[in-house]
Amino acid sequence: MWREEGFQGFMRGNGINCLRIVPYSAVQFTTYEQLKKFITRHSDQGLDTPKRLLAGALAGITSVSTTYPLDLVRSRLSIATASVAFVAPTHGGVNVAAATSGTGGPLPSVAAKPSAVLASGYHTAARDALKSRYSAKDLTVWGMTLKVMREEGGVKGLYRGIVTTAVGVAPYVGINFAAYEALRGIITPPGKTSVWRKLSCGALAGSISQTLTYPFDVLRRKMQVTGMAGGPKYHGAVDALRSTVRSEGVRGLYRGLWPNLLKVAPSIATSFFTYELVKETLLEY
Repeated sequence: MWREEGFQGFMRGNGINCLRIVPYSAVQFTTYEQLKKFITRHSDQGLDTPKRLLAGALAGITSVSTTYPLDLVRSRLSIATASVAFVAPTHGGVNVAAATSGTGGPLPSVAAKPSAVLASGYHTAARDALKSRYSAKDLTVWGMTLKVMREEGGVKGLYRGIVTTAVGVAPYVGINFAAYEALRGIITPPGKTSVWRKLSCGALAGSISQTLTYPFDVLRRKMQVTGMAGGPKYHGAVDALRSTVRSEGVRGLYRGLWPNLLKVAPSIATSFFTYELVKETLLEY
C-alpha cells in the first residue's frame, strides 16, 4: 500500500469513518449513561455485571441502528476503491497484466512470467475485476449510497445485514462496557489513575469483547458486501455462516482477528479515555 498509494492509501475511507463514528459514539455513550441512571433509579441493588451488560447491549443496538447506512457505505467504499482492474492483452503467447487502481489511476505494472498457470490467473483476475468496476461518481459517499439504493432495493439496501450486525454488536458493546467498568476497579484503584492505567483498561476491555464476538463481525462484513458486483452472494446470515464454515472451517470465522485487535485495542482505549476526560472537564463547568 505504501509503495502504490503512499500515506494516502492508509487513510483511505477515513473521512466517512469519522462521519460515522461521531454520531455512533455520541449515541452509544449517551444511551449507556441514561440506561444506567434508569436502571439504578428503578432498582435497589445498584449496578451489577448483568445490568451493565444489558445497558451496554441496548446502547450498542441503538447506536448501530442510528448509523448503519454509513457503516455499510463505508465498507463498500473501502472494498471498491481497493479493487484492481487487470487488463490482460496477449504478447508472445503470454498474458501481460497492467494494473490500474479502482479509481482509474495507474499503478505499477505487474510483470508477467511465461507460465500457463499465471496467465490463467491473470485471465481470471481480469474477468472478475471487470465485473466489479465502479465509476468515479460511485466512489464517493453520496455516489455509493445512490448506487446501493438504485441496484439493491432502495433504502432497504442500505440496511442489508443490520440484523446480523445488531446481534453481534449487542454482546460486543455489552461486554465492552462491563469489562471496562470491572477492570477500572482493578487497574485504576484510588491513587493509581495514571494515563497509561486508564488506557490499559480500555485496551483490555476492547480486546476481550472483540475476541469473544469476532465471528459476528466477520458475518456482518460478509453480509454488507454480498450485493456488490462480482462478490459472493448469501441468502441471509445463516447461509453466510454455513458457507464460511464449509469452505474455510471454524478458523474462517476468526480470519483477521489479530490485525483487528491491533486496531481495536488503541481505538477503544482512546475512546474510553477521551470520553472520561471530556466528561470530567464538562462537569467542572
